[in-house]
Amino acid sequence: MSQQQADTLEAFTALDGDFYGYAEDLTEREKQALVRVRRFMEEHVRPVVNDYWDSTEFPRHLVRGIGELGILGAPFEQTAEFENSAVFRGFATLEVARVDAGFSTFTGVSSGLCMGSIALFGSPEQQQRWLAPLASGEAAGAFGLTEPFSGSDAARGLRTRARRDGDGWVLNGQKRWIGNATWGDVVIIWARDEEDGQVKGFVVPTDTPGYRATKIEGKYSQRNVQNADIEMEEMRLPLDAKLPGANGFRDTAQILKRTRIDVAWAAVGNAIGAYEAALAYTRTREQFGRPIAGFQMVQDLLVRSLGNITASVGMCVRASQLLERGVQQDHHSALAKAFVTDKSREVVAWCRELFGGNGIDLSYDVIRHFNDAEALYSFEGTRQVNTLIVGRHITGESAFN
Repeated sequence: MSQQQADTLEAFTALDGDFYGYAEDLTEREKQALVRVRRFMEEHVRPVVNDYWDSTEFPRHLVRGIGELGILGAPFEQTAEFENSAVFRGFATLEVARVDAGFSTFTGVSSGLCMGSIALFGSPEQQQRWLAPLASGEAAGAFGLTEPFSGSDAARGLRTRARRDGDGWVLNGQKRWIGNATWGDVVIIWARDEEDGQVKGFVVPTDTPGYRATKIEGKYSQRNVQNADIEMEEMRLPLDAKLPGANGFRDTAQILKRTRIDVAWAAVGNAIGAYEAALAYTRTREQFGRPIAGFQMVQDLLVRSLGNITASVGMCVRASQLLERGVQQDHHSALAKAFVTDKSREVVAWCRELFGGNGIDLSYDVIRHFNDAEALYSFEGTRQVNTLIVGRHITGESAFN
């Protein structure tokens, strides 16, 4: 082991929120990689995140830097920088989100949803064209599933249409809440084939004629994430734009099953960010002549927060282990996403409370974590929908209409 590696390993410390030390079970190489992620987020993202969040812009200049860390495309053998575990990838997501949940949404959409669609269902040509640039941060990706009138019912309610026309495809429809779509380079569009009624995936460069993305304004959660309304009017694509392995919503669901656990990890990271801010604040904020960390009611809220975080980390670790073994099912990721995002909401509320009036001041960070928890709670399946997925499994009865 080189001295530089030894110094990096010495720098690895468990987060305050990893109370049971789950990250200690990572390999030494994974720990080194995690330290690099942590340093990047602390040195490059934390100093600017509040300004970008407040101005509703995304720090695009940092994308190449996160690409150099090797965590974009880490799940896929075509772009993995080194052999890594699903648990490591979860902790990498956590490290990003504890500083900025919006940045973790960028990585989740570009690396998980967009790259995942191409890696799992794309042709060799599509994979060669897009995976390496997306993994390096040279390109950014988006994932177009949700529509203005279709969210939780996407399996049945998808209205965007695709039709074969001569030597190509023509797509018409709208998408909504599509992250990265205003500035990304490629978007996966899910559309219903007019011929057989099945939902199919298409790789769409964002400079395609007939594609238009408009930034959604007035958003108060993950404000730095560039969500867009997409309109497609007689958008013509070549035949090879279709993902050959994506021929029904069951294939779309395979992507969501893998990325729901990423959202759970991000929710844990966001909660830890709020907890760390609150813990530091209570140690230095004095009232009645002493730090408020010494007050019983303050300690109660901190311990409640830590309990939620610790339970959530444990659930995410186990779900990732199941993914690693190839046995994770929809109900596993659905339970993690529903439970963890719900508990994260409690944590950020308790932590904001500990700041009193200062808790609504952006410079203290906690209000950003508080607001960002709402987006994590809602996307990639609401709590209610994920509850029904788990409920169907444990009872054998479907409550879906």
